[in-house]
Amino acid sequence: MVFMGSEKFPAENDFDAFLKRHGGSDNASTDCERTVFQFDVQRKFFREALDRWAQFFICPLMVQDAVDREVEAVDSEYQLARPSDSHRKEMLFGSLARPGHPMTKFCWGNAQTLKHGPREKRINTYKRLREFWRRNYSAHYMTLAVQSRESLETLEEWVREIFIQIPNNGKPQPDFSHLQQPFDTPAFHKLYRVVPVRKVHALTISWALPPQVKHYRVKPLHYISWLMGHEGTGSILSLLRKRCWALALYGGNSESGFDQNSTYSIFSISVTLTDLGYQNFFQVVHLVFQYLKMLQNLGPQQRIYEEIQKIEDNEFRYQEQTDPIEFVENICENMQLFPKPDLLTGDQLMFHYDPEVIGTALSLLTPLRANLLLLAPENEGSCPLQEKWFGTSYSCDDIPEEWERRWESDFELNPDLHLPAENRFIATDFNLKKSDCPDSEFPVRILALEQGALWYKKDNKFKIPKAYIRFHLISPIIQESPDNLVLFDLFINILAHNLAEPAYEADVAQLEYKLMAGEHGMVIRLKGFNHKLPLLLKLIVDQLADFSTEPSVFGMFAEQLKKTYFNILIKHDRLGRDVRLLILEHHRWSVVQKYRVLTQGLQVQQLMAFAAALKEELYAEGLVQGNFTSAESIEFLQYFTDKLQFRPPPAEVPVQFRVVDLPRRHHLCRVKSLNRGDPNSEVTVYYQSGLKTLREHALMELMVVSEIQNLLGRSRTLQFLRVPVWFQMLMEEPCFDFLRTKEMLGYQVYPTFRNTSGVLGFSVTVETQATKFSSELVEQKIEDFLVSFGGRLASLSEECFAAQVTALIKLKECEDAHLGEEVDRNWYEVATQQYLFDRLSREVEVLKDFSREQLVSWFLHHHGNCSRKLSVHVVGFGVEENDPPHQNLSGSAPSSYGPVSELTFLPAAAPALRSATLITDIRAFTSSLPLHPYYKILS
Repeated sequence: MVFMGSEKFPAENDFDAFLKRHGGSDNASTDCERTVFQFDVQRKFFREALDRWAQFFICPLMVQDAVDREVEAVDSEYQLARPSDSHRKEMLFGSLARPGHPMTKFCWGNAQTLKHGPREKRINTYKRLREFWRRNYSAHYMTLAVQSRESLETLEEWVREIFIQIPNNGKPQPDFSHLQQPFDTPAFHKLYRVVPVRKVHALTISWALPPQVKHYRVKPLHYISWLMGHEGTGSILSLLRKRCWALALYGGNSESGFDQNSTYSIFSISVTLTDLGYQNFFQVVHLVFQYLKMLQNLGPQQRIYEEIQKIEDNEFRYQEQTDPIEFVENICENMQLFPKPDLLTGDQLMFHYDPEVIGTALSLLTPLRANLLLLAPENEGSCPLQEKWFGTSYSCDDIPEEWERRWESDFELNPDLHLPAENRFIATDFNLKKSDCPDSEFPVRILALEQGALWYKKDNKFKIPKAYIRFHLISPIIQESPDNLVLFDLFINILAHNLAEPAYEADVAQLEYKLMAGEHGMVIRLKGFNHKLPLLLKLIVDQLADFSTEPSVFGMFAEQLKKTYFNILIKHDRLGRDVRLLILEHHRWSVVQKYRVLTQGLQVQQLMAFAAALKEELYAEGLVQGNFTSAESIEFLQYFTDKLQFRPPPAEVPVQFRVVDLPRRHHLCRVKSLNRGDPNSEVTVYYQSGLKTLREHALMELMVVSEIQNLLGRSRTLQFLRVPVWFQMLMEEPCFDFLRTKEMLGYQVYPTFRNTSGVLGFSVTVETQATKFSSELVEQKIEDFLVSFGGRLASLSEECFAAQVTALIKLKECEDAHLGEEVDRNWYEVATQQYLFDRLSREVEVLKDFSREQLVSWFLHHHGNCSRKLSVHVVGFGVEENDPPHQNLSGSAPSSYGPVSELTFLPAAAPALRSATLITDIRAFTSSLPLHPYYKILS
């Protein structure tokens, strides 16, 4: 509500519109005891933006007739969160607190609690909202961080002038410290069996401790979690993996408001179990308790503490600059928690070893103080209780007497459990290397072989003793069949499993590595201190060369991968993406097809045959940037070729798909959600533009550049963009205003610029609920918006157009904040084999020649009767879609374990959509369409 106009700037979306005109972005987030607001904008407009932003806290309008609309947005966010197992777990855990404690409250809000319930009780929500603002938005509770290239004197002057007007209510800050030990209740120390939404077996062991923030200089929970979460020899997870009982284990405190606040701190161990691990989950718990008892017997270890301290000191000393908006957000929160000398370091460094503080925390982590929470699909049908707000089905049982007696006794420890050895991957050489070849602005290909190529750029800008190594191992066999895609996923997962123990020391020493199953090859990414990075790369290549697995491990990962595919298919947004790309990209295999492969069954012999074939023919292309010489970098590719002994593929392997050329008309594909009972729907209306040049590419960015990568993970087609969160230059704000603020269709509403394997297009997406709107109505509202946007575009003034172009140019010309940004952009060019490393400067040049008329003409051409339009609806369960009332989430828990091996295609009922070409058989539809050639945007 505070975003929606102020006495000084009364227009409802004034601040958002101002930021969009000047290349900025904003956000806000709520937690248990804090709310954080942040924004960024071009430096030229920083003071004016500060003035507009400060009005949130000085004199927001909070107009009464807007309250109901924003309640609908809150309700939509709640509905999107309901199918999330992590949110459901939190709400159930909070309900275990002592009655009257804030953690027992409903921390999401929905239409019932903010609108219908208050009306029934004659409570004035608007009045309560104003009271809440006056009570909590007071100057003496607030902290502020600003960053700009102005002088400190200028920034301080601006802050004093603008923020001095924020009212101070003179009341003491809310204090909850008297509400400690909220989980010292009979409801704690039980076994809770929970029915999850996803197919997952997971165990969480939790302890509630006194608040630990005051010990931030020692960080006792960080020390304990480092040991509990260790994955090397002698660790809990090492033993669990050898027994095929677990895939992952995480321990510690997330430092979110839910895990750590002024009334308690949570320490938890979360284990992702296999089916076999679920059957032996009490043995898993017992192994965790044995490791904890070992730590308590040995006491705090100064050697290990100082090793962690050294790793984190190195990382802090040589850390790369973060994006300014993230930096000021972090500092602003730190100002609430730490004294002034520790604002930059309080959340990152371990200052001094205190065995008494660590020992006290360790002594509280006993079996008789622990709470157990077990998620498993098998719990369905045996969980009679239901959490009030999310409808989670669960049961509550005492810990079996046999295990209680065992844990009360002086039980024996497993001899295979022991502390980690000294870490050989910790860097000690931080010298910057001298260049052994001419400096270059962009990466240079320094090695070209039949089997691959290597691109290289020495870092002489950021000057840190770190480096990035990336390789793309391209194979012709991956996309041959859905069986091969599944085998490829299994290969990557098992290779990562084989690496987990030997490479874990590198991981904790801030040498990061990631193995990914790309569309057309295996991607290996490494970064960290260059001193020991070659050691890690050789370890990965050795494991790749000597790949093997046991039938039990193969079965464990096949079972887990089947769950992963299932969990993708029951999410409305993931299913929508899969259907859209299945229609657009020729020879793409769907997640449904991959799920069927595992349902029918695979054998370990098939995996070993696939792995051998994969390694026989490869094209390895790499990029090395940072503190390495060219001679050292060449050795990396040569190690691949020498160790793997692969031959090049007989023909060039494309690194993208061919895309269908949609006919000039409207095409509609409606599928039913595969999550039975989930009301969430997604509607995406996509307009295909075609094979275009850099000019059209920049033009579409100007019109619609999306923040979608912030919602779904950074897309491979957007990696060369300049900032971490791109907001649409022209379309985003009016789209949000029309579809969310005014029409109240849903919480997630966004336009997106799309580059589908080189074919450009744009789309508008709305995530809504079938309990409120049909997907066909949402489609019509999107069309209404696009018509209104066309009129808005036609009336755009030359001055406003020029400001938008300038804003986009400024964003493209913005310097990289850190080496990783530069590497990401260059890697996009290498991975897509376009090699246009100066793409940004070329786009800036074409932007300078744009005219308003060209933009208007382009939009009218692409949105109209002659457009190539594709609408994809994933339809949730609800009364607006003519589903029986019991089949939605509004009053009961979801049961998502229905069949997912077939899509259910729906007809078009709305008269406005009956003229569209209905897609009910994707392969039949696409088989008759012409294909665009493989295409790269280079000129």
